[in-house]
Amino acid sequence: MKFLVVAVGKIRDAPLRAAADDYFGRVRRYVACEEREAKGGDQLERLVPEGALRVALEVEGEQLSSQKLAERIERWSSHGKGVIAFLIGGAEGIPKDVSARADVRLSLSKMTLPHRLARVILAEQLYRSMTLIRGEPYAREG
Repeated sequence: MKFLVVAVGKIRDAPLRAAADDYFGRVRRYVACEEREAKGGDQLERLVPEGALRVALEVEGEQLSSQKLAERIERWSSHGKGVIAFLIGGAEGIPKDVSARADVRLSLSKMTLPHRLARVILAEQLYRSMTLIRGEPYAREG
């Protein structure tokens, strides 16, 4: 299994970049994890390899608890897709045609989040999911 985070734009704010790097580094203790940055929403799909499970992160998507996300990731990984690609749009969100072709649409929150912060939140939730899957002490849910 590999996580691929494809996001519009760069994280230029040093503290946010440091937080993202910290959590992505933690995720890499468990699975391969890569970030790719698109210049615009129309480029999101071009950065996703053929056959990857595409998860569009959108306000209107399904909301899951951290435990349910971990269960979903475990299920996706057992289906042998290999790569789980999380798509994060820019200020305008994910283009409707890209959203329509996504395999899954998830929401990190009903509130609108800056795409840079959404990437940090996603990184933390991916790390939390891996600790939940492994039954490790970081996660307090259960």
